[in-house]
Order: sequence, then C-alpha cells, then structure tokens
Amino acid sequence: MNHAMNDATNGASDVVIVGAGPTGLTLACDLALRGLTPQILDRREAPHRESRGKALRPGSLEVFERFGVADRITDIGRSQVVFRKYFDGAHAADTPVDDACLIGQWQVEEVLRERLASLGVQVEFGAEVTGIEQDRDGVTATLADGRSLRSGYLAGCDGGRSTVRKLLGIPFEGYGGDGEQAMVVGDVRAPGLSREYWHQWFTFDGGAMMLCPIPDTDSFQLQASPETDAEGRALPPSLEGFQRLFDRHARMTGIRLTEATWLSTWRVNVRMVTRMREGRVFLAGDAAHVHPIAGGFGMNTGIEDAATLGRALGGEIPLEAYEAERLPAAAHLLADTTARMDRVMAAVATPGTGVEAVLD
Repeated sequence: MNHAMNDATNGASDVVIVGAGPTGLTLACDLALRGLTPQILDRREAPHRESRGKALRPGSLEVFERFGVADRITDIGRSQVVFRKYFDGAHAADTPVDDACLIGQWQVEEVLRERLASLGVQVEFGAEVTGIEQDRDGVTATLADGRSLRSGYLAGCDGGRSTVRKLLGIPFEGYGGDGEQAMVVGDVRAPGLSREYWHQWFTFDGGAMMLCPIPDTDSFQLQASPETDAEGRALPPSLEGFQRLFDRHARMTGIRLTEATWLSTWRVNVRMVTRMREGRVFLAGDAAHVHPIAGGFGMNTGIEDAATLGRALGGEIPLEAYEAERLPAAAHLLADTTARMDRVMAAVATPGTGVEAVLD
C-alpha cells in the first residue's frame, strides 16, 4: 500500500523533506521516481560548494544507478586514488586505493538536484523549519517565514545539529563534540602540487596534514592537525594558518596555498538517536547518527538510510521496517568507525603507512 500517497490531501505534499544534502536529495529522488510528491527544504540561502564527504561506495552508486545518474557521478569522480605518504617531509610510500569513487559532496548534490529537477521537483532554499505538529492524518511544519506546510509524512535529513530531531525531543546519545578540535579542514588551491596523489604528511611528533585533489576542480580538500597558541589552545582555521601548517609538515618550498573557499573544524563526535521515528516523522543521515570520519562512511550511510526510507514511505516495506533495519546499522557504524579511527591513529606513527589502515 502506498502510505504517503493515501495521506496527502488538498494539495499537500506526500513528504516534506528537511535538508537538501545527499540524504535528503536521495530520498526526494527516490520518492519522486515512485510517483510521490516530495517537498524538499533547506535553511541555506543557496547551494554550497564544499567538498565535505568525498567518497561514494559501491552501495551508493547502486542507488544512483536506479536514479539514472551513476554514470554522471563516475564521469566526474575518480575510481582510483594513490595515497602518497611522507614522514617528516620525506616521501615514504605510495599506495593505490580503488574501493570508492572520489568526488566532492557538493558535486554529488549538484547531480542529484539536476535529476530531481528533471522529475519536476526543486529544492526550496532559505526555508527554515521552526515547528512540527502531527496528528493521525498528517504533519504540519511551521517555517520561520510564518508559512505552514501540510504533508503525509516528514523526514529530518538536516544534519548532525538537526532542528527536526531537537523539535521532536529525541535523545542524541554518545560522546564528543564539545572538547578540543581534532582537525581543521577546508578547500584550497595549491598551484604546483601534483593532483595525481592524495598527499599525506605525517611527523614524528604526531602532527599531520593531508591534501586530497577533488576531481574536476582545481581544489584540494585540506585536513590537518590544528595550530595551537602559546597556551596550547587550538586556533580557528584560516588560510594563513593552513599555509603555516603546510610549511611545517610538507616542507615543500614554492607551494603557496590560495583561495580557501571552505574553512571548518572537525571534532570527535560519536552519537546516535535512541529512535529514528516519532509517529509520522523520521530521521535519516547525520540527523540520526554521527561518527568518526575513518572510512568515509558518513555520506554513504545517509544515502543508505534514504534508500530504505524511500522503500518504506513508498509502501514497498512496512514503515516499521525502516527503524528496525537502520537503527542497528547505525549502532554498528559507530562501533566500526571508532575502531577504524583507532587503527589509523596507530598506523600513521610508522613511516610509509597512513589512512589506508581504515581498509583493514
């Protein structure tokens, strides 16, 4: 039975989706292809161009194959990347890795938005949800501009700081997120640095910097141990700080980093919800679980959540099956990525080894 379609009345959408990242866009495409009417909202004023999650695994590509966009994704991305590892500035080893498609998150989102538009659905940017009420017949979402949207169901795909999760009062249990930053990240250009490698510099004192070339762009994603001040406190990310970190770890003269189009920090944060459903409202992706970055599972797990939720809202499986399947998967993800991160942190202390330890 088509649950959502039976509940949408008087011009209301079948499902309101909050958040237009990979999770929300995957769900919107899935529902639209099933003949449902999704309405997708994002509080941002416009699409971003940040690399963020940068690897698609085979399961995600299978989902995109159903959407008819897998070839477009793989044309943009790279199926193999070589990890070039340095230790105390000296080249130590090269390791080819081909278990995923390297591609910037913004590029994935762009392809999905284009596919969604071909299905007659546009993302509404600048739309912030401030309230949610539900009854036996549907859900009413209140927006910051005073509008109310009625739908059969609502999906919170709005990230680790999910407004939907907070409005529902669903606990987000775990640890991290409040302490010292573990890494500074950003997108930069590095003219003169080879784009054939994912450069990974590690040092005896435990510091690190990595520059990963984002395909079909001139940018690298930068990840590095943060700078600290005289009291040992982490400094916020900046282009100038990125250059100082590069000079310290890479020790390559003549390379100047430019055009920092994304500046951010990453902190260890291992949390998941106690439930992924509250009546007619569901949570998916980072809104339901956040975990260590080791292995590049974040974007992919959200896509898997969305594909399963699409099956449930489309009537292919019972609604109850979504949480029954994805909540244990989230618990496994947190444990697995924590173990992978521990392996990486131990591995990089040995010259010639690096983040490929996540594959063990």
